[in-house]
Amino acid sequence: MSSVLAGALQLLALIVALGLAYRPLGDHMARVYSPDPSAGRGTVRHLRVEKWIYRAIGANPDTEMRWTAYLRGVLAFSAVSVLFLYLLQRVQGGLPGSLGFSSIDPDQAFNTAASFVSNTNWQSYYGEQSVGPVVQTGGLAVQNFLSAAVGMAVAVALVRGFARSRTGELGNFWADLVRGTVRILLPISVVGAVVLVACGAIQNFAGIHEVGQFLGGPQQWNGGAVASQEAIKELGTNGGGYFNANSAHPFENPNGISNLFEIFLILLIPFAMTRTFGRMAGSVKQGYAILATMVVIWIGFTTLMMWTEFHHGAPAFDIAGGALEGKETRFGVGGSSIFAVATTLTSTGAVNAFLSSFTGFGGGIALLGMQLGEVAPGGVGSGLYGILIMAVIAVFLAGLMVGRTPEYLGKKIGTREIKFAACYILVTPALVLCFTAVAMALPTPVHSLTNSGPHGFSEILYAYTSAGNNNGSAFAGLNADTQWFNTSLGIVMLLGRFVPMVFVLALAGSLAEQRPIPSTAGTLRTDKPLFTGLLAGTILIVTGLTYFPALALGPLAEGLAS
Repeated sequence: MSSVLAGALQLLALIVALGLAYRPLGDHMARVYSPDPSAGRGTVRHLRVEKWIYRAIGANPDTEMRWTAYLRGVLAFSAVSVLFLYLLQRVQGGLPGSLGFSSIDPDQAFNTAASFVSNTNWQSYYGEQSVGPVVQTGGLAVQNFLSAAVGMAVAVALVRGFARSRTGELGNFWADLVRGTVRILLPISVVGAVVLVACGAIQNFAGIHEVGQFLGGPQQWNGGAVASQEAIKELGTNGGGYFNANSAHPFENPNGISNLFEIFLILLIPFAMTRTFGRMAGSVKQGYAILATMVVIWIGFTTLMMWTEFHHGAPAFDIAGGALEGKETRFGVGGSSIFAVATTLTSTGAVNAFLSSFTGFGGGIALLGMQLGEVAPGGVGSGLYGILIMAVIAVFLAGLMVGRTPEYLGKKIGTREIKFAACYILVTPALVLCFTAVAMALPTPVHSLTNSGPHGFSEILYAYTSAGNNNGSAFAGLNADTQWFNTSLGIVMLLGRFVPMVFVLALAGSLAEQRPIPSTAGTLRTDKPLFTGLLAGTILIVTGLTYFPALALGPLAEGLAS
């Protein structure tokens, strides 16, 4: 079987698996975040373990919140999470079971805390050489669950803004956080961990042990609760690996089957949330329109990535059957290309190949996937609210073209709403481009570059793009474990995560206060293929062109020169 055919069959199998899971999971999530009809009007039935959690944190899950209160809950919870994870790393040296690892330096502890709480999972350290099982399991793995649940909660709040009218209430953040963790993320992660163990991923607390001699010295391997962390790492679109090699490490991702399963976990919830959106908004066709846009962009990027990695014109690539440098032979070019697109079009950031070794155009595709805002299908929760913001922009542009007041799902898109949407799409590019420019202008950051010229510029651009979009992947040619990069990237990660959430929740509150507008013959049908094309075009043009000058200086220049 040719490697191209193998890659195509993997993509086909992935599409079938996602299609089978789409409806049941999407419907289940809609039920999780909606009132239980059997418990009375507007009442949510709480599980016993959920009641225990509410008592422990002192929250009343039945109290409705306006967008300002919901936002305060998001920011307060996240601030406490950053502080807890920072302190846990700073005292690691005195914790039992630390495997002799010392406490993490302040700048790196800040970077890691910001990274995992913001769902970025950027790692400027070697996990197996610096982080013990207490921090790995009690700190990083816990945040893999909680940061994903926060993103899902904000997305659901925006959906309620579209679905509700004449009220400013968006639900209860604490209830959404707990239910998303207990009823969605935990059960799927348990099943996922079992599957990964069956595939060969390790799951133990064996610590460090010697396995023989290598280059005249002892060879040491780390054990750990890898499979359980790997499952939520992918499911929650987190991406932070137990080992420095991430999903290229055989303990995390042993073979082609586990590789395909991990891609399935990455894409599972983001795609299924479009069904949840349709159910909660009262029209599954609206969810299908959003899904179609995501699928078109995802398949387009995957096809383009596979083409450029398989059929780059260099003779060495032709002899090898593709650009195999930096890729694991057990995954091949096809499995590596599908994985790379899945992680950069979502906010996962996990890698099973050396992205810096991808072709110039391949690296550019990965960069552009993040720069589009990671909306196809995007991160857990963040992908849905990101593409709904783009839908608001799309109907606004359509309204300008035909001279009608724009509306979406029966809600008027006025001056206030479009300002919130515009601010949302401007925050991340501003962070990425400004910090990239500063890093290139200062004398110290450029000393961290492994390469010069367009590829060196791409390394820094990729780092801030990854941080600003809460992705976490890296070209890996950049030495990011410096005070400058640890601090600046940590700031970009936090601002890139929580400032857009402010505008999302403000938009949700504004929409929820409106009266519904009845559809007329002149209303743009947002559940038709025409709108899908308009939305895809808006995403590619409005966000993609923002970064074109920077892409021209980096991956495009490199690709054209090779």
